[in-house]
Amino acid sequence: MPHMSFGRELASVLLKVFAVVLTIAIIIGMIGFFAFSFTSISDGECNIAVMPINGVIMPFGNGVAYQEFVTTPTDVRDFLSTLEYETMIEGVMFEINSPGGTPVASEDIATQIAALEMPNIALVGDIAASGGYMIASAADTIVASPMSDVGSIGVTMSYTEESEKNKEDGITYVPLHSGKFKDMGNPNKPLTTEERTLLEGQLQEIHNYFVDLVSKYRNINRDDVATLADGSTLTGTKAQEKKLVDILGGRDAVKEAFAVKLGKDISEIKFCEYVPPLM
Repeated sequence: MPHMSFGRELASVLLKVFAVVLTIAIIIGMIGFFAFSFTSISDGECNIAVMPINGVIMPFGNGVAYQEFVTTPTDVRDFLSTLEYETMIEGVMFEINSPGGTPVASEDIATQIAALEMPNIALVGDIAASGGYMIASAADTIVASPMSDVGSIGVTMSYTEESEKNKEDGITYVPLHSGKFKDMGNPNKPLTTEERTLLEGQLQEIHNYFVDLVSKYRNINRDDVATLADGSTLTGTKAQEKKLVDILGGRDAVKEAFAVKLGKDISEIKFCEYVPPLM
């Protein structure tokens, strides 16, 4: 019947139109999503990118919920990747407030900073200790407040040993393992003399490597760094005396340092606050 044929044709046309409209809507949505997701650093006027390095340095844990408490190598890598497309940026300030973290994650970030060809400065806030200082040491210049907590070059490891408590609670620990060191550090048993010797040897090895890195990055005699590497922190003032810090001050001091590095008037130095993309 003719009217039935016309109905089928109309339905076919409507389906095609709907499909085209849906496709366009999806494309527009994707463009909007990527435009929203893209993180730009410069606003067209500022020329110094500011990367915050806050909290504990960890190999993972990035995302909105962690940005104020954890910094990872991926966070810094993402920032530096974004920086590649920023033609207005002439320098980078790493604003550090970190008590440290895991050795490998700290070294990873330090390595990224050391490889940066653009002029860069580490600004220490309240603290750059342990892994936080390892990261700061990789920058071209370190600026810190006279009251900043700086240094703590050293390595620590600890755990709670509960074997006596288990006895009091009537709990019996039954070890099943291959290799005599496989359950080393298990909180349900005391450390043996061999285990303690092995762990302390590993800590000393990491400690020595930490001293080597600071000596290399800061261009300080290794023996001088080793003398300072007792795990203690120094005020910014004392750290400058020991060459662990270059300049005392805050953001204004950083601006002055960049003006010298870039051959510009200090009024031309403008900070761009990097905001990590929403994950």
